[in-house]
Amino acid sequence: MSNEKKVLACVDQSRFADDVVDYAAWAARRMQAPLELLHVIDRPADAASGKDHSGAIGFDAQESLLAELSSEDEARSRAARERGRIFLNRLRERAIAAGVESPDVRQRHGVVEQTLIEQEEGVRLFVLGRRGESAETTQRDLGRNVERVVRALHQPILAVTEGFRAPQRIMIAFDGGIVTRRGVEMVATSPLFRGLPLHVLMSGKPGQDAARQLEWARTTLVGAGFEVVASHLPGDAESIIARQVLAQGADLLVMGAYSHSPLRSLLLGSKTSDLLRSARIPVLLLR
Repeated sequence: MSNEKKVLACVDQSRFADDVVDYAAWAARRMQAPLELLHVIDRPADAASGKDHSGAIGFDAQESLLAELSSEDEARSRAARERGRIFLNRLRERAIAAGVESPDVRQRHGVVEQTLIEQEEGVRLFVLGRRGESAETTQRDLGRNVERVVRALHQPILAVTEGFRAPQRIMIAFDGGIVTRRGVEMVATSPLFRGLPLHVLMSGKPGQDAARQLEWARTTLVGAGFEVVASHLPGDAESIIARQVLAQGADLLVMGAYSHSPLRSLLLGSKTSDLLRSARIPVLLLR
């Protein structure tokens, strides 16, 4: 059995699942990595909370009620598993049609965040939708699980948008800090972006060694064989990056995320979420 680390696509039963699979298949092919599609079925709310349905009723009635509820829960669980199985089989066929050989599928009961943490050791890249099933009814522009999941994981996470388009121009939001320096080194050594032009963009408050840091990023990537443009545009990082994504025609952004290290204003707290909302392209998030 292969111990090669995989690309893991986390999918839910929403219209965004197809896009997650398309981007995950693209990444798996470029990285020559195995692909797994993971569907997490939420635990029933009552089971998760330990809610007591028995109330102040007699013992026999209480036993009968609990048995009935248990039977209903089991039936719902079976139905959810069967819906999930059909759903995953369709997505598996989609991944095969996109050129992935023998993608795996897995279905788990639990909480998305905890399930992904348990899987992380064997994962090279996570792929998830920026929006999910809850967005179908709430019209939320950023899924409720995204920040929590990203903060919990340490491997790179590709948060994708609706409508697949194979990335052709990559922008790296670079600030000279340890996270984005690791990101530059990852890009330099990974086949994910091999052969694609890169734009390394430094923004935010200008630092004394900004030019040196930017030149390090450029030479590291050029030395790895990439075609690189590097630029430094002082000012509000979020606004500048959002504008440059449009101006340069970038179709994938690489950036640090929710970091507690001093990565200037862009990468702290809600700035990540703000940029995820404003950038209409997939974002590779680094931790």
